[in-house]
Amino acid sequence: MGHITSKDAYKNLEERINWFTQGAPPSESLYKILQVLYTETEAKWVALLPVRPFTAKKAAKIWQISEGKAEALLENLCQKALLVDSFYNGVRQFVMPPPMAGFIEFALMRTRGDIDQKYLSELYYQYMNVEEDFVKDLFFATETRLGRVYVQEPVLTNNNTIHILDYERASHIIEEATHIGLGTCYCRHKMSHTGQSCAIDAPWDVCLTLGNVARSLAEHGQHARLIDKQEAMDVLERSYAANLVQMGENVREDPAFICNCCGCCCEALQAARKFSPMQPVATTNYLPKIAQECIGCGKCEKVCPVLAISMSTNAEGKKVAQVDHEVCLGCGICVRSCPKKVIELVRREVQVITPVNSTHRFVLQAIEKGTLQNLIFDNQAFANHRAMAAVLGVILKLPPLKQMLASKQFKSIYLDKLLSK
Repeated sequence: MGHITSKDAYKNLEERINWFTQGAPPSESLYKILQVLYTETEAKWVALLPVRPFTAKKAAKIWQISEGKAEALLENLCQKALLVDSFYNGVRQFVMPPPMAGFIEFALMRTRGDIDQKYLSELYYQYMNVEEDFVKDLFFATETRLGRVYVQEPVLTNNNTIHILDYERASHIIEEATHIGLGTCYCRHKMSHTGQSCAIDAPWDVCLTLGNVARSLAEHGQHARLIDKQEAMDVLERSYAANLVQMGENVREDPAFICNCCGCCCEALQAARKFSPMQPVATTNYLPKIAQECIGCGKCEKVCPVLAISMSTNAEGKKVAQVDHEVCLGCGICVRSCPKKVIELVRREVQVITPVNSTHRFVLQAIEKGTLQNLIFDNQAFANHRAMAAVLGVILKLPPLKQMLASKQFKSIYLDKLLSK
């Protein structure tokens, strides 16, 4: 690979990132970001890696080096949180995380001296807050959203508590997690380096990673600190008190993260404000209902993270709060803020559909974005029929319309026959 120039190395890496469902549109800012995160050699190596999990043996074969050297290179990439590892049937596997929630955030989830975090933050701000391509692609390129909002459980009435499903509770997700990692809020860390500190002075130590991602980030490079479930519940309580929105991966089972977000720093909530009424994340199954006793104090308007509440004058000339249901996330922050307790959450008439797990979400998004072939025909990852069957099994469980889209995209006689059965 010695003939590959520096520019080629990072260009190939950018193309590799864009194999997956969630990509990163090319830009001079992205090129500079990749230069900060990856050495030229690392960019060359990673550009050749499969989309799906792989072993050191597989990487060694791709790179044409010894397995021991491959293991050392992969370990170093894990230390920098550019890869995460896992164990399947006792065999160590590696995978490249997506840009978000992934290697972009991981670089700022702790203070580190091996990269210039201020310079990186400024690049991130340019790429995500000034340029729009990445944010539009991240949040609006597919109908199936990357993230979803959790309702603030303490504000639910007894009736709503009875009807809330387990996967709608952040507390249940924490109880079920095998590992929980606590790190620095990437968004507020980034904004602090650009001279735009959090407007509500929200806490930084509230970023939760879950499951294997938490374990890998904690064991390699200490990008997160493993905590117990009680401390994680304390994080939720502190976040509720700070009027932060809980957002996690848009799946029912084993989400990889729960962020505690403010409207001034979070890219998703900023996108909700900027591109309103388009919603960048899946909402909760709740909407606020404001009673006639509203005194028009405006506190709910002030705390709403997506500016969904405004003050208006009713027919009697009285100032009252009004909710734009097209914009509202259903988080419940407004309920907590109401001094007269005249806001309550009610279930939406049309319930929000949440993918079962990460694989289900990946496949749905890949179909919608036209990148499903990258999951199926990843030469390194799907060489065996078991992996192929797993993906096709998810497709076969999709609604007829999405099955049709999958079939149309593949133009595959084999897939057509499977779907027809």
